[in-house]
Amino acid sequence: MRGRNDGGQSKRPVVLFCAMVVCLCLLFLYFSGSNRQAGSVALEYGTKFSRSLGWGSEADGGDGSEESIFGTGDANDVKLRSFPVCDDQYSELIPCLDRNMIFQSRMKLDLNLMEHYERHCLPPEKRFNCLIPPPHGYKVPIKWPKSRDVVWKANIPHTHLAKEKKDQNWMIVAGEKIKFPGGGTHFHHGADKYITNIANMLNFKDDSINNEGMLRTVLDVGCGVASFGGYLLSSNVIAMSLAPNDVHENQIQFALERGIPAYLGVLGTKRLPYPSRSFELAHCSRCRIDWLQRDGILMLELDRLLRPGGYFAYSSPEAYAQDEEDRRIWREMSSLAERMCWKIAEKKDQTVIWVKPLNNDCYRSRPPGTNPPLCKSGEDPDSVWGVTMEACITTYPEQMHKDEGSGLAPWPARLTTPPPRLADLYVTADTFENDTEMWQQRVDNYWKLFRPKIKPDSIRNIMDMKANFGSFAAALKEKDVWVMNVVPHDGPSTLKIIYDRGLIGSTHDWCEAYSTYPRTYDLLHAWTIFSYLDKRGCSAEDLLLEMDRILRPSGFIIVRDKAHVIVFIKKYLNALHWEAVSVVDAEPGPASDANEMILVIRKKLWLPEGGST
Repeated sequence: MRGRNDGGQSKRPVVLFCAMVVCLCLLFLYFSGSNRQAGSVALEYGTKFSRSLGWGSEADGGDGSEESIFGTGDANDVKLRSFPVCDDQYSELIPCLDRNMIFQSRMKLDLNLMEHYERHCLPPEKRFNCLIPPPHGYKVPIKWPKSRDVVWKANIPHTHLAKEKKDQNWMIVAGEKIKFPGGGTHFHHGADKYITNIANMLNFKDDSINNEGMLRTVLDVGCGVASFGGYLLSSNVIAMSLAPNDVHENQIQFALERGIPAYLGVLGTKRLPYPSRSFELAHCSRCRIDWLQRDGILMLELDRLLRPGGYFAYSSPEAYAQDEEDRRIWREMSSLAERMCWKIAEKKDQTVIWVKPLNNDCYRSRPPGTNPPLCKSGEDPDSVWGVTMEACITTYPEQMHKDEGSGLAPWPARLTTPPPRLADLYVTADTFENDTEMWQQRVDNYWKLFRPKIKPDSIRNIMDMKANFGSFAAALKEKDVWVMNVVPHDGPSTLKIIYDRGLIGSTHDWCEAYSTYPRTYDLLHAWTIFSYLDKRGCSAEDLLLEMDRILRPSGFIIVRDKAHVIVFIKKYLNALHWEAVSVVDAEPGPASDANEMILVIRKKLWLPEGGST
């Protein structure tokens, strides 16, 4: 009977049978030893992948410290069939700026210092390693330049600001679309008129804000939906529009959907991810920032970021002192600015514009003990990633002091003119010019690969994930695009060269998620970023998922890297709903670029219900 114990006689056939099975298995493993690679790799890959998703633990195997994150690089390795899809509630997830995560983690943060709006990343084992779905009804974004003024409501289904700011003309809901009339808290009648007024206050020729090419880069703090930055573009001025992921929901998401350069950030406790002396103009229009807190530390951060002779345009009730509290704030701000050696360039109606000195003379002539103090010599004003702000004045290097200015050519000549700060990096003008020429050739080749797949207006928002000197972006000068140039935080501080060329960008650590909403870039350029990640020992799968998160459906990726990296990425195409457009050997270049290949990828438009186009 089934389950009956009949003693040793009945067990003997079972034991013999089991012994035979074991012998056969050992023989199979022995004779297939030289041809078992695919099976063993599949097991190893599955284990490593489960750890990268937080499904496994270090007990699953060794720490992998000497193993490449790309495994064997064998084209016969198992291809991943699918990634899990995140729940719809995460369609706008920003992993390192997720306030729900901060609340659930019970972090002790100072709300008064805006620490809850700063970056706080989960450890790898707790990350949301899944595909971020687009919202229901998502459509391919409206193309630039129309997108400056109108976007699809389905792509950003938030109308809170339209109601809250209806008297200020920020945005208007119109059926299936959201329109942007160009208004702001202090420029209800349009950003264009407001910009002209600022140029007029500064006596710029023809009331043109670009000041004959000498004003090119702007930092717009508390930018709202970035209409100020959007309207600057027609004057060949580019703004880094900055706002936190705060109660004014989705400001930066609206800005990027419109095709306007923008970044999620806050003036809190850490330096902004931009090098010193990057901007000709800082702007705040009713940005609700307490500039007097902590001995004026936030104004001093703006001071670090402004070039010699740079301006701070401030539009707020304090500037025209309506009541006693406004007058008190104005008196204290004026005193702080004076001790920082700022002077009022012009004050009119609701706006005041301060100007920063051209050299160190004023700093050196201040009475001893004057606050804020000068920053200590030897401190690097360009070190920004995770660096705490200090309430001190960043003085100019001696050469800049002697030159009484940044020494930059006017735009557009500055795009290709070697800037003086190349000397900080011990880079010659010849190296800079050769790099510019090389990337022009590379970009021309990229566009030949694109030609069958894209229309002239297909691409607007571009990110160069490892930008070096910004020559990739410079090569796109004739295209109607803008580029977020990202420089790895642990490499040479080339971001200051990028800003000196009249371009914009940020510092970042690609072992973490980038500070932007999902679906905000049309093209990602990944030059050796995976090889860089391999040296760091971070997860390549995490980076692929992050790239998918920030890439718009129907957007493109250019991966330029070693052949084994290309082989690795191709295994994930189906799982990520990506398709290969082209795979070619890279054109000849420096010896360091030997064995590089180019993989052009397009992201399919897939829907939460499982469909794709």
